[in-house]
Amino acid sequence: MSEKENENKNKPIIKVVKLGPWFFPILAVSIILLINFFNGGLDMNYPKSTSISSFYDLLNKNQIEKVDILTSSSGNTAEITLKKAAYKASKDEDLKKVTQEKGPHYLVKDVGSLELFQKRLEEAKGKNLISVYDLKPTSNWGEWIGLLLPTLIFIGFFYFISKRMSGGAGGGGQIFSIGKSKAKLFDEKNDIKVTFENVAGLEGAKEEIQEIVEFLKTPEKYTSIGGKIPKGALLVGPPGTGKTLLAKAVAGEANVPFFSLSGSDFVEMFVGVGASRVRDLFKQAKDKSPAIIFIDEIDAVGRARGKNNMSGSNDERENTLNQLLTEMDGFGTNSNVIVLAATNRADVLDKALMRAGRFDRQIYVDLPDIRERAAIFEVHLKPITKSETLDVEFLAKQTPGFSGADIANVCNEAALVAARKDKKAVDKQDFLDAVDRIVGGLEKKNKIITKAEKHAIAIHEAGHATVSWMLEHAAPLVKVTIVPRGQSLGAAWYLPEERQIVRTEQMLDEMCATMGGRAAEKVVFDKISTGALSDLEKVTKQARAMVTVYGLNDKIGNITYYDSSGQSDYNFSKPYSDDTAKVIDTEISGLIEEQYQRAITILTENRTKLEALADILIEKEVIFKDDLETIFGKRPFDVVEEKPEVISEIVSETNSENVTE
Repeated sequence: MSEKENENKNKPIIKVVKLGPWFFPILAVSIILLINFFNGGLDMNYPKSTSISSFYDLLNKNQIEKVDILTSSSGNTAEITLKKAAYKASKDEDLKKVTQEKGPHYLVKDVGSLELFQKRLEEAKGKNLISVYDLKPTSNWGEWIGLLLPTLIFIGFFYFISKRMSGGAGGGGQIFSIGKSKAKLFDEKNDIKVTFENVAGLEGAKEEIQEIVEFLKTPEKYTSIGGKIPKGALLVGPPGTGKTLLAKAVAGEANVPFFSLSGSDFVEMFVGVGASRVRDLFKQAKDKSPAIIFIDEIDAVGRARGKNNMSGSNDERENTLNQLLTEMDGFGTNSNVIVLAATNRADVLDKALMRAGRFDRQIYVDLPDIRERAAIFEVHLKPITKSETLDVEFLAKQTPGFSGADIANVCNEAALVAARKDKKAVDKQDFLDAVDRIVGGLEKKNKIITKAEKHAIAIHEAGHATVSWMLEHAAPLVKVTIVPRGQSLGAAWYLPEERQIVRTEQMLDEMCATMGGRAAEKVVFDKISTGALSDLEKVTKQARAMVTVYGLNDKIGNITYYDSSGQSDYNFSKPYSDDTAKVIDTEISGLIEEQYQRAITILTENRTKLEALADILIEKEVIFKDDLETIFGKRPFDVVEEKPEVISEIVSETNSENVTE
């Protein structure tokens, strides 16, 4: 053995102790225990707090054995020890839970003036009410440690974070693992309660989604004959139709890992984070393949590239989208990962994202029809205590145009209405009130309205009812009220026909019925008011849609200026010339004025019935279909009369828009 080796052998061995993650929490607890020890030990006896008056009451009853006065710069307190007999005879159960027989038993947090308190104790000692009292000055060093302890804990936390930052934190070792994916993982260990049984209606969409689940459960069934499993499926449809619910059902049905996140989870203020999160997401999914990735509201990250990038503000989003495109269909991709996405803005998505090989299937989730609405009602009515006579078909016929989310809201609101009335079960009338509340708003019966205004509102609403009753294609009236609801002074509910296509005469009749309110004011008072604002807004949109969208105008012809891709929002100029714009304005105005004059003609011919209907409306405040039949007789266009209890969609004249621009 060499001399150098002997020297090294004789040297003391110094071991470097590595601090574990629990070091600082243990250190903090130790300091707290140390403070507690120096402040009186660990006897686990906690005196019960009491007032100075209660202390004097115990003193006068000769129940106190000893008093310890604790003085400090922050204030003076007193620890009270009862006599053994008094402690045993005490009926205060809380006292015996927190204290022991040896005491101290009570704590007076503020004794006031120390001199006066000592004087009272001397007097009590002279009367043999107390045997001994003691003055114990206390040090403040424990308070100082209590102030320094948060600083020490912060320093320890900072040291711990700095050590973590130096390691590989994912996404390039960024602070707080910012490059890590925020996707929630659902697998067989998670309790997902939503299944396909909870998804009512949406039969076509559900069938395609179920097929995707089958792809992952039994891929051999499809690959054995040369088929390829789809890369992805895009759920498209209006808000509230159940796109996210379908994805939740997939998570509950599939026996494969399910990664769920929102499109906005990729977006961050740091450059490169979105792309890093996409890489990390697909890496996790490939490690657990076969797997499903669900991206909700994908339009947040998948918008078309190259739009509105003059400032370069969307470079980060485009980088994220590029990485997503590469991961979905690029070199080294794995076919055992299926991507589901949902959006109600498919028109703004990038074309490269929509192509086959990335999203092979586009599943359109439309608004439910009458059969699907009945099935949706059955699902949402399960937890509700409902009346035995409640007809689900009636509810389905009452709510055309309602989405699944709307139906869920109706069911919940009906339950609240029934509970407000102290009912034990929800009946048909509760659902009617719920729809009224959702569509029209809450009734404001205490709103101050003059007689003249009330008469004008009644004439206005009676005008709507009369014109809609006399026109073939207008929606027949169900109920009219002059009780203020929401922002409207009056409201009308109609029975619209569920149409897949709308013809010119149908739109014109609807416009005429909408203008019936203002026309009635003109016929009866020879004056018009601001009460027809919502009516004018509705007919203007309908007329503009007829001229510029649907090509239903002879002057403009079979031309539409509607852009289904949604890219027209980025254009700085109109898609038509100034001369054409003048023609469009003229035609829109002409359509509205024509229907206005038509409504005036109808109401002039039926003025007596109009005023009679208004009088009934003023008297009752609410009128129904039966009241109209009493005045006008049976509606001549109703060839096949439906069941009298069936009411269609309740649509507020102030809030409904049947035509989109």
